[in-house]
Amino acid sequence: MEEAPPAEAVAVRRALELLQLNDPVLRVQAAKDIRRLTKTSHRCRRQLRQAVSPLVSMLRVDSPEFHEPALLALLNLAVQDEKNKISIVEAGALEPITSFLESENPNLREYATASLLTLSVSPTNKPIIGASGAIPLLVNTLKDGSPQAKVDAVTALSNLSTHPENLSIILETNATPFIVSLLKTCRKSSKLAEKCCALIESLVGYEEGRISLTSEEGGVLAVVEVLENGTPQSREHAVGALLRMCESDRCKYREPILREGVIPGLLELTVQGTSKSQPKARTLLQLLRESPYSRAEAEPDTLQNIVCDIISQIDGDDQSGKAKKMLAEMVQVSMEQSLRHLQQRALVCTPSDMPITTCASEVSSK
Repeated sequence: MEEAPPAEAVAVRRALELLQLNDPVLRVQAAKDIRRLTKTSHRCRRQLRQAVSPLVSMLRVDSPEFHEPALLALLNLAVQDEKNKISIVEAGALEPITSFLESENPNLREYATASLLTLSVSPTNKPIIGASGAIPLLVNTLKDGSPQAKVDAVTALSNLSTHPENLSIILETNATPFIVSLLKTCRKSSKLAEKCCALIESLVGYEEGRISLTSEEGGVLAVVEVLENGTPQSREHAVGALLRMCESDRCKYREPILREGVIPGLLELTVQGTSKSQPKARTLLQLLRESPYSRAEAEPDTLQNIVCDIISQIDGDDQSGKAKKMLAEMVQVSMEQSLRHLQQRALVCTPSDMPITTCASEVSSK
């Protein structure tokens, strides 16, 4: 382990000593020092693990001047340190942190939300946080919190949703309207949109989640907009959410999805999407047809047949024309990409002094 510089070692030792004193002023100063020392230093986070219990005890004291410094110190201790995340929860920090979500102090509410976000990254902590009663309060933060608190709350909920029991609690709180509201107003290529869509993809795995999304005005449209303009990861979640809906009940959800003009975005994904979003987009296109299973499985449809069948069902010449134009553009892009790929391979695999049959192995061994 790398040895700490002398000045840093002295500062760490001094902070730990001050935390043990009965002087409130010195304990607050110690918490502030710990926050500063652990802001960017992994080494200090390890060296200051002993500070977790005293800092958590400061959260429990009925002295508001203790709460913010101690919470911020714990927040920095937890960043990118799994052991500290677990230690903070084991020391009993969840009860006071959760209570801070209802504080009249807006800064304290925001710091508590950020703390739950950081702690929720740990797989060990997810079920414990879910059982602590924090989830309904995080959903309330989506409604009434500051802009930053809303971002942290939806990210924390997205982290927690990977634990099945937590997902059930999120569904019970009817969080979808608040998630959709955030998604509608945020930049579709942002990290926030990615977290919102990840959460929606999980929620629409249940009928309550599907009903809630389609009942919310502009809910499906917001997902379609991310499918068109989001990051690659966001688009995966968006197409995954729509596919889950259509697979669960095609007759019920086909029209609400088609109504929002999803076809151009799906066409683009079939060519330019990730390895995960491309097959999902193709499957969804199949399901959006009037009769998705009209042909025998031995005769798989081409993308062109699927799209032509879909656009024949869409009202309005303008929308039909746009879809046809998009299909032509996507086919052109696909051909151009294939040509570039062949040209690149030709450049790599035709040096004059190397037999073509050995190019692949030679290139891969370098």
